[in-house]
Amino acid sequence: MINNEPNGTLQTTVPTDERITPFTLSIPEHDLIDLRDRLANTRYTTEVPGADPVYGASLTQVRAMAEYWRHEFDWRSVEARLAAFPQFMTTIDGQPVHFLHIRSAEPSAFPIVLTHGWPGSFAEFADMIGPLVDPVAYGGRAEDAFHVVVPSFPGYTFSAPVTESGWGSARVAAAWDTLMKRLGYERYGAHGGDGGSLVGRELGILAPEGLVGTHVLQLFSFPSGDPTEFEKLGPKDFEALEILKDFGEISAFATLQSTRPQTLAHALADSPVGQLAWNELMATFDRPTALTRDQILTHVSLYWFTNTAGSSARQYKEDARFNAGDGIAARVNHTPTGVSVFKNDFHSIRAFAERDNDQIVFWKEHEVGGHFAAMEVPGVLVADLREFFGPLR
Repeated sequence: MINNEPNGTLQTTVPTDERITPFTLSIPEHDLIDLRDRLANTRYTTEVPGADPVYGASLTQVRAMAEYWRHEFDWRSVEARLAAFPQFMTTIDGQPVHFLHIRSAEPSAFPIVLTHGWPGSFAEFADMIGPLVDPVAYGGRAEDAFHVVVPSFPGYTFSAPVTESGWGSARVAAAWDTLMKRLGYERYGAHGGDGGSLVGRELGILAPEGLVGTHVLQLFSFPSGDPTEFEKLGPKDFEALEILKDFGEISAFATLQSTRPQTLAHALADSPVGQLAWNELMATFDRPTALTRDQILTHVSLYWFTNTAGSSARQYKEDARFNAGDGIAARVNHTPTGVSVFKNDFHSIRAFAERDNDQIVFWKEHEVGGHFAAMEVPGVLVADLREFFGPLR
């Protein structure tokens, strides 16, 4: 259970040792009433001339989504679906960690830990859990079954509050290894997207005993400055560089969150519409998206009810600190690695990725899907996980 105290601090019942305790997702009714009241009393900004999207999320788009959130979005239906998954709390390295743990009935099922990124949550994987845990029921083979663990990143939703600084991707990777072994899994695989891709790569670098492989949606490997690197690139690689440039134009959030996240946190904690607009990477106001309004608002609501929009932003600062100096590419990942590249997402450049990850054994490019493939095309991603982990089980 959770309880939001008047001072805005998320209160959770969390064991202080290695115990694992059941967790019930249940948002108090007064929190829903408070949200609707705040949405009704929103003071909106003015619109830019012509509602030009180059300035950012438009008033028209944000207001329309906020009105849908206030009048039509059914949180209780979403809550019931998410609450149906077995959920737990534990403490790792002093940090409360919330996670889903769904065991398969198949005797040969293989454990996998799935990691979300920003501005998503554990709910990203809701449509994948059934096919992963019970493949036969979804037209698959029993030998493809997984035991599924979905933790909430420290500082996100129910893995809060953050007890101390330093919870970047490398520390989270070590915590996930502790979690999997605490659950009794001696061998396991990992998957992640966005910030979860960073955790997946860090697990590969850590290479803990029992990790058989890591699968990611992105490998964030960039030019080193050596001009000869570009001699290895083909036409598709240069297209990927153009996509990277386009992504850079809408990634102001990354700059702010990696430098002054606490300054931003005050606004996000006080205004649900401000938090909604800041969710631009997922909501893609004024840009096409395959996500439904309900999918987007599920994550926005989870952040709002737990007051963790600010603490989730700190992941960028923690990773920026950790990677300062040598940079992310200075450490090579030697663990078997798989990459799934989706059409409307950041496109990893293989020549650079192989410089930083020398055991890429699976690479598949898809003409569907985008940055949140787990929600957009869950069946495609499930198929890739089955294929990548098949020979590693």
